[in-house]
Amino acid sequence: MHSRNRDRVVLAAVVFAVLFSQLLLYPGVATLVETLGADAATSPFAATPLDASMWFLVAEFTGYVAFVGLWGAASDITGRRTPFIVAGALAGAVSYAALAAVPAVGSVPFEGVLLLRFVQGAMTIGAFSLTMTMLMDLEGGHGRNMGAAGIAIGLGAALGAPIGGRLTEFDPLAPLLGAAGLLVVVGLLVIRVTDRSPGGGRTARAVLEGVRRQPALSIPYVFGFVDRLTAGFFALVGTLYFQDAFGVGPAATGLLLACFFAPFALLQYPMGMLSDRIGRTLPIVVGSLCYGVGILAVGAAPSVATAAIAMVAVGVLGALVSPATMALVTDVAAESERGVAMAGFNVAGSLGFLSGFLVGGAVASEYGYDPAFLVVGGLEIAIALIAVPAFLRLSMGRHDGFASEDRGRL
Repeated sequence: MHSRNRDRVVLAAVVFAVLFSQLLLYPGVATLVETLGADAATSPFAATPLDASMWFLVAEFTGYVAFVGLWGAASDITGRRTPFIVAGALAGAVSYAALAAVPAVGSVPFEGVLLLRFVQGAMTIGAFSLTMTMLMDLEGGHGRNMGAAGIAIGLGAALGAPIGGRLTEFDPLAPLLGAAGLLVVVGLLVIRVTDRSPGGGRTARAVLEGVRRQPALSIPYVFGFVDRLTAGFFALVGTLYFQDAFGVGPAATGLLLACFFAPFALLQYPMGMLSDRIGRTLPIVVGSLCYGVGILAVGAAPSVATAAIAMVAVGVLGALVSPATMALVTDVAAESERGVAMAGFNVAGSLGFLSGFLVGGAVASEYGYDPAFLVVGGLEIAIALIAVPAFLRLSMGRHDGFASEDRGRL
């Protein structure tokens, strides 16, 4: 196997491990936060199981947003990726293990649990974002490389959700211990990959100014934001909705989530290759609009079977959009600014996840699940429609629609 192809496989495996470890916690999050000491009598963040679950997820993504830019800037400035990925993975493993130890300690308030969760998110995002950046550094087709990342993300989520549900039924702390072990493996695995960073020697100001001079990056950032918003919504509200509306447990909930993540994962690589051929415009624009309609269909599904079918359709549409959106970041960003550019994309995505938790959780808590699905599905459609004119203006005069290999700038 060519070294480039081998490294693509290894980096995709690293992305898979990070996302798999993250999704292990989601199907049983309500049980987990109760085990970690969420109590309405002692913490305002745990007024209800939904509130405690929401803040537990929000804490992680707040760490993502706060630190992902620092990881990206440090990598671009030094011209190194691997040492930062190893450091982030191992520190994330320690954080997961510390969370698992909370019940044994017995005196940690829920606010302390949220702080540990914040640190875990701040460390883990370094490993995730910079591994994505190493995939950006590879030759062989931006859509292909981001398709490899996408299939790893999708498979990690598709397998992490049902396995996490099973582990939760065995022991609520088992997903935390599994996540810690996987991140140790990540730290060891990434050492085998050639670091193809274009080199450092630039100041932080020069790197940030270079990214600032690329306003076209706002396009994949906007689409990344709204797509991750819907993912955050399903991770929290969707999980609780399936359990409340259909009376299913954590294991069955994980299988319903897998109905989305399985096609989302399996179709990422071919859809990424497709975007290399036909361009980014059609997959992103058409896919995003249909994706919003699919979300509304999930909320309107009258049974578990129809909800599962709707989740499969949403997964297919997500696979159409995701690799093309990530590849567009690579198309636009300069080689020496990819760390910060991908960090910006992950900031947008993390803010999207946070918005999905907060907006979806708040609307569901106050008004019920049906309005929550309507709001989130409507936001996907509305933001896609608003962004379409800017996207089309930037693509006019470019016959390839942003699909050319190694295209540095617009």
